[in-house]
Amino acid sequence: MSQISTRSPKHCGKQGVNIDKLYKKLFFAFSTLFTTLLSLILIIYLILKPTKPEFSLNQADIYQLNLSNSHLLNSSIQLTLFSKNPNQKVGIFYDELQVYASYKGQQITLYTSLPPFYQGHQDSNLLTASLVGNGLPVAPSFGYEVGRDQTAGRLVLNLKVNGRLRWKVGTWVSGRYRLNVNCVAVIPFGSSSPLSSQQGTQCSTSV
Repeated sequence: MSQISTRSPKHCGKQGVNIDKLYKKLFFAFSTLFTTLLSLILIIYLILKPTKPEFSLNQADIYQLNLSNSHLLNSSIQLTLFSKNPNQKVGIFYDELQVYASYKGQQITLYTSLPPFYQGHQDSNLLTASLVGNGLPVAPSFGYEVGRDQTAGRLVLNLKVNGRLRWKVGTWVSGRYRLNVNCVAVIPFGSSSPLSSQQGTQCSTSV
């Protein structure tokens, strides 16, 4: 003889309530774990307090800076930057670095990309870039401004690096932060080519 068992709707309702409670407990557990991990990462970040990287301009050489009658500029500049990670426990990943030169607020070269790289604790690197511009439009006053600087005996350029960086602590890597570097090159006019900066200068860095 076969036995048939039946469950009342009330019993099924209790089972549904228990499943809902289980889901709520799991959700609460995962939420707590996620919040704990975020808090731990924040605490580590605040304790270590990563310091922004340091940049300085070692050398800047102007090989070409010619202006046509139609206010189109041809330029060629070679530069060397010194980069240092001052942190003792934090590494730095550099991504999407682009270098260019500007003169009195006008961009005078195209962007030149630098390869991404990692900088360990208190490591330093030399970065070189060749900046060029062919037929770049500039303001009508560009030639006048350069003439004034030539009379003064020196040319002042801004050499800039834009990109993104990521902090690395142990195996943890942060999200990307915007990096902006501005180096001021004071280049004396002379009879020889190229025109070269005489001494290195510290660059301003913002993250």
